[in-house]
Amino acid sequence: QLESYIQTSMKPEMAQLRQTAVQNQTATMLEIGSTLLNQSAEQSRKLTDVEAQVLNQTSRIEMQLQENALSTTKLEKQLLLQTNEIHKLQNRNNILEVRVQEMEMKHQAELAGARSEKEKLQRLVNRQSGTIEELEKSLLAASANTSLLQRQQLQLLESVQSLVRLVSQGRASKGSGEEQQNQAGLRQQRGFCRLTVPSAAAPLPGQEQLFQDCAEVRRAGVRASGVYTLHIANLSEPKKGFGDAAGEYWLGNEAVHLLTSQAPYALRIELRDWEGGQVYAHYGKFQLGSERQLYSGTAGQQSGMALQGTRFSTRDADNDNCLCKCAQMLSGGWWFDACGLSNLNGIYYPARHNIRKLNGIRWHHFQGPSYSLKGTRMLIRPAGF
Repeated sequence: QLESYIQTSMKPEMAQLRQTAVQNQTATMLEIGSTLLNQSAEQSRKLTDVEAQVLNQTSRIEMQLQENALSTTKLEKQLLLQTNEIHKLQNRNNILEVRVQEMEMKHQAELAGARSEKEKLQRLVNRQSGTIEELEKSLLAASANTSLLQRQQLQLLESVQSLVRLVSQGRASKGSGEEQQNQAGLRQQRGFCRLTVPSAAAPLPGQEQLFQDCAEVRRAGVRASGVYTLHIANLSEPKKGFGDAAGEYWLGNEAVHLLTSQAPYALRIELRDWEGGQVYAHYGKFQLGSERQLYSGTAGQQSGMALQGTRFSTRDADNDNCLCKCAQMLSGGWWFDACGLSNLNGIYYPARHNIRKLNGIRWHHFQGPSYSLKGTRMLIRPAGF
């Protein structure tokens, strides 16, 4: 009975507790369901976004694939064109190779012919060289004989003139003639040059007179314009000079030394460029030393060339103050010092080929250090003339 009573009294409470538990579970399940719905919606939204991104990427990739396909098509076309060009070039190259082979064969044949001609010419040159050497020996012998005959003739002429003066003037004239001969010998001992006056201009036609320079000829009454020849025996280039006196000519260092050592001399240098310009440099005092002094020059200060003991250098006689051998490097004999500002004996370059030529005919203070001039002249005469 007690148990039945307890059960009877507890039924309503148990029912209420069950109902409350069911309600709590239902609320919990509803909350869990709403949470799951929210999460499902969020996941659906994210999936939608991912799907949209995938679609965009897919469309982009498709566009890139289309563009790549177009580029590939263009490249294939260009490759075909290049292949065609390569084939054409190969055909041309084959034709050119054939032509080159033909030209090589022709060149070899011509070269063989040229070698044969060269050998013939060489043999001819050798024969002519032998003939020329024999002629040169004969010419040297004849020149020596001619020089000896000229000296003997001159001595004989002087002896005849002395005898004529002795016969006509007696013993007093004899003394005068000997004095004149002694003066002529003194001149030769002092190194004076013998100047030949053209027969048409000579004060005494048919006779050779002794003069030391052109100034003395003029003072003797000779006024004719022309070429007067200086005779200095036993000289060699560049001492004796070279060239044509009526054109391009170098008087010779020994002759200039003899002339400028006997009296004060002046020097005038005339320069011409390829544009018609002309200038000159004047030196009031100019003197050239002897061969023992290496033809050292002395001239007043002037732009372009100031000779104060500067020695003359040639290719085979390096007398400058530079280790580079100026005469060999600049091609010509000159008073270089340390290769200097001038060289009037350089290589002659024609117009339009005379620029940037350090070994040309140059004068630094006229047209610069690398301009090769058209023409130059170096003139000397007694300073007081």
